[in-house]
Amino acid sequence: MKRLIAVRVRASALAGVALILSMPVAALADVGAVNAVADTEQQDPNGMLTEIVVTAEKRPTNLQKTPISISVLGANDIQNRHVQSLLDLSNGAIPSLRVAPFFSRNSALIVNIRGIGVLSDGNQPARDQGVGIYVDGIYLGRPQGLGAALYDIESIEVLKGPQGTLFGRNTEGGAVSITTRKPTGEFHVSLLGGVGNFGSYKTEAHVDLPEFHNFSLKIDGIVTARDGTVKNPLSGAWGFNAYDRRGLHTQLQWKPAPNFTANYSYDTSYDASSSLYQQAIAGGTQPRAPVLPLQPDRTSTASVGVPEQPSIGKNSGHGLFLEWQVAPSLTLKSISSYRKLSQSQFDNAAATTATLPGALAAGGQFARYSLAEFYQHQYSQEFQAIGDLGRIHYVVGAMGFHEHVRDNAQAFYTMQLNGDGTVATVLPPPSSTTAAIPVNVPGAPVDRASRISTDSYGVFGQFTWTPGILEDNLHLTAGARWTNDRKNGELYIVNNKLPVDAYGVSRILTFKKSWSRVDPMVNLAYDVTRDVHLYGKWSTGYKSGGANSRSLSYMPFNPEKVSIFEIGAKTEFFDRHVRLNVSAYTGTYKDIQLDFAAPYYNFDAAGNPITAGTTRTTLDTYNAPGNGRVKGVEAELMVAPVRGLTLSASYAYTYVRIPDTSNPYPTFVEGKGMVVNTTPIRIYTTYTPRNALSGAIDWERSLSGFTLSGHLDANYDDGFYTASTAPVFKGDASTIFNGRIAVSDIGLGAGETKLTVSLWARNLFNEQHRFYISGNAASGLTSFFNEPRTFGIEAQVKF
Repeated sequence: MKRLIAVRVRASALAGVALILSMPVAALADVGAVNAVADTEQQDPNGMLTEIVVTAEKRPTNLQKTPISISVLGANDIQNRHVQSLLDLSNGAIPSLRVAPFFSRNSALIVNIRGIGVLSDGNQPARDQGVGIYVDGIYLGRPQGLGAALYDIESIEVLKGPQGTLFGRNTEGGAVSITTRKPTGEFHVSLLGGVGNFGSYKTEAHVDLPEFHNFSLKIDGIVTARDGTVKNPLSGAWGFNAYDRRGLHTQLQWKPAPNFTANYSYDTSYDASSSLYQQAIAGGTQPRAPVLPLQPDRTSTASVGVPEQPSIGKNSGHGLFLEWQVAPSLTLKSISSYRKLSQSQFDNAAATTATLPGALAAGGQFARYSLAEFYQHQYSQEFQAIGDLGRIHYVVGAMGFHEHVRDNAQAFYTMQLNGDGTVATVLPPPSSTTAAIPVNVPGAPVDRASRISTDSYGVFGQFTWTPGILEDNLHLTAGARWTNDRKNGELYIVNNKLPVDAYGVSRILTFKKSWSRVDPMVNLAYDVTRDVHLYGKWSTGYKSGGANSRSLSYMPFNPEKVSIFEIGAKTEFFDRHVRLNVSAYTGTYKDIQLDFAAPYYNFDAAGNPITAGTTRTTLDTYNAPGNGRVKGVEAELMVAPVRGLTLSASYAYTYVRIPDTSNPYPTFVEGKGMVVNTTPIRIYTTYTPRNALSGAIDWERSLSGFTLSGHLDANYDDGFYTASTAPVFKGDASTIFNGRIAVSDIGLGAGETKLTVSLWARNLFNEQHRFYISGNAASGLTSFFNEPRTFGIEAQVKF
């Protein structure tokens, strides 16, 4: 039935493409002007590089005159790279930004900038990430839901960290600011349909309605889906790495006067995705079951069929944006929001990791299904005053944020081997007494469940002074933010029952803690010429403290902090045909939040630990003593040698050193009892290549009756670690190419209706590499591979 429905949906998508291509010209003519946004954004009509406007300082400024390190992807870049969600930035379009799934789950993302953000497990209610994600100025509090489809995006700004002064908590690595297109008050319609390999399809509709009594309405809708890139032999089960996303975004703008604007937005999305497939790539000392052979190269079909269903995320949110220009030198802004999400997580990626001795000892059971339910709601309020006092430009503001999150987790085996490992059969779901809470599989044991509330308040200010010397070319900026965070959490189920505290008492474990902090920033900038700008900046940021819900103690840990000094140059040459921006930074990394394995033991009546069969471990989080170090270099080059041709390249060198740290949690040693190993061990930074490079060629030429354009980009990195403590394995170096060819501005009749037809491809040359490797000498090695080549055709009509 599921496959029949999928076929019907794909047929509908194909019909949609055909409908767009065959729309009667007379019906489309004279209904309105073509959207004024050009297909190319890199050059202006004179062949010079276009000015890029950013909002990193809470006001529109020229990128070249904004004295911080920023990378920007415009709407055309997003289209050329076929970016449908943040996860599509994982191949390194912006070298210092790294995006990856949490283990095998596309439903929760890891985001790092400059090697800082998430070191280990950020997929928990009482833990935060170190890179802030903002959509239209609204902070998204959880990594869950970040893989949802993007709407009509105007730009993605990547602000290199820390960004603690203007953006606040959880921006020690930086911030990703996503801006959507706003209503124009003019009639525009854009319809897009496309199909591709792996059964993929995509339909989009963007409708911008004309202003009526000072009200303007814009509606964006999207539906996109794909079958798995790895087939699952089990009939009726989802394939691996599949998705089904859809969403709606509406904006109603009221502009009763030229100096006042109110914009209300509502969005809702549905994101179903399946886990990646973890392949067994090398054997160990333990024999493998014949039904689970090694697969050393990227495969298209799993070795054995296992239960696999989609992780389903549902996001919705309301936003109210008020802007009042009280006077030419003063603008007041208000951003109010309420958001909620629910996210189920079904992860059966690791079926092939089983080896014969362990599986047969457990009754032949393998393919551990890791399930979780996650619920969150948040509301926030921010006020800003932006203005000028003669030679002083300023932004001051206040914010408040509240979040409530709860989760639970279940895990059980779904498959069983026969005695010699030649046959695998599906096990029925387990049955057990469980707590009366919403779970994925009623009756299955609950490993853990927790809930937490967070409140954060802050005030901030930033002032830029241009003294009347040096022909007004010197600019001094200073700012600071005071923030208070409060967290109140409960761990109320461990191993399907009440937790047991350090005194052997069964009870709900709680933590309640608050932290206050000031994050300053100082920036000195100098305009050497109209096109050469130098700056030096010092700033701090932090990631909130919290507690680890995988722990048995649920003890709080403190915030993680970063302090960085950065110097940079933003330059343009040859009458704005060459743009080169470079920056270098160095700083300290303090109170780093590290996860250590804390073995789980049962105890006999005499209080002695039972070590047999106690292979389960838990995680505790600990602030590392000593200071770490971060440093790096970033460079971006863009060249427009002739009209219609743009060459671009960007590079990031990133170095993060975390101090060697010993595991503070005791383990049982026969004859000695519980022992703490005080020998420091090496800690590795994760999801951060030392060297990363991206380059692109964009070409466009207007011909008789249409415009032909092409894009090709290449993205290289030298591999990265995905675990912070041994055993660790570095992923492969990789080079991924993406491309797009488009024929646009095809006139449909006598009106202004235009058609664009394009071919796109990601991983054009079908390169394969292992970005995640794990294992040990006994069981061997397993890996996640990158996605194979994906490609498709799209047709878009604008009028």
